[in-house]
Amino acid sequence: MDTPAPAQTPLHPLHARLGAKFVTFAGYDMPVQYPAGVLAEHLHTRSHASLFDVSHMGQVRLSGTNVVALLERLVPGDIAGLAPGQIRYTQLTNEQGGILDDLMVTRHDRHLDLVVNAGTKLADLQHLREHLPHGIEIEYFEDRALLALQGPAAASLVSRLAPSLAALPFMAAAEASLYGIACGLTRSGYTGEDGFEISVPASQAVALAEALLAEPDILPAGLGARDSLRLEAGLCLYGHDIDPTTTPVEAGLLWSIGKRRRAEGGFPGAQIIQRQIAEGPPRRRVGILPEGRAPAREHTEIQAGGRVVGTVTSGGYGPSLGGPIAMGYVEARVAAAGTALDLIVRDTPRPAKIVPLPFVATRYFRL
Repeated sequence: MDTPAPAQTPLHPLHARLGAKFVTFAGYDMPVQYPAGVLAEHLHTRSHASLFDVSHMGQVRLSGTNVVALLERLVPGDIAGLAPGQIRYTQLTNEQGGILDDLMVTRHDRHLDLVVNAGTKLADLQHLREHLPHGIEIEYFEDRALLALQGPAAASLVSRLAPSLAALPFMAAAEASLYGIACGLTRSGYTGEDGFEISVPASQAVALAEALLAEPDILPAGLGARDSLRLEAGLCLYGHDIDPTTTPVEAGLLWSIGKRRRAEGGFPGAQIIQRQIAEGPPRRRVGILPEGRAPAREHTEIQAGGRVVGTVTSGGYGPSLGGPIAMGYVEARVAAAGTALDLIVRDTPRPAKIVPLPFVATRYFRL
């Protein structure tokens, strides 16, 4: 049987014109880097700003009577506590407290907007259809693109184009016109830098991206830089650092579960998560700083005192630090910062230690 060709985002022709190198990711033909290379794209995002195509992710709208309370039956996040225009990071959980997906939820007056991961969006839609009543309308926007403008220069550019957004807080959403194109904007980010996600009709995505890239200090960046930036920021990648076998407590995401939800429960896996909150989880996600220059990749075995205590889930080179960095899960008893480890790289133990996350301080915008 022939393997189906990967899907393309609305920006694919622009990526090709810009000389992108493509890889298949979550079923899409995505730019992994441009001619400047991953290192240059990463550092440019930290010092100026870069434009990322994240149109492969799923944009979903939920509307209907009691939609907030009904979604709270599926996620541990405090959605009811959001004011219109505010965003919450949360997870879809299973009965074991594991993470089916992590997502962003924006509350509006009469509906909720969700952004879900590309590789899980079809499963997420099926999950929502199976667990929300028929009175809740579920819209999946296949006709919209999503761009991410990330880096310290993003705010000044967006403020010039749409002055009303100058004081838009972190984890908030608004609508605005950019270059005469109506867009929905959120201010969050996956790089640790201040930045905006821009939802735009697919038919106008190339025009918007070309206009943004024509601005001073804005360059395109691909999946390679996006991954190294999020790793430096200590942020999870679904399917690697979190999955159906990891709970939010183990993953260090307890901050995303509000006090009311911790006490009340009422979401899948609540009892297991509540028990881990009270007693501590059996393992924890930690930051790992290897010695030397050799990176420790995903699935690298972690040892402490000569015995296996965990596994690396994300690892690579941290351009901002000039050396290798990693994240992984270790037994809770050895999860304290400063603990000495050995990473088994090509059958050779290499010294490392546990360090606090993030590796690079985040610079999200705060009023």
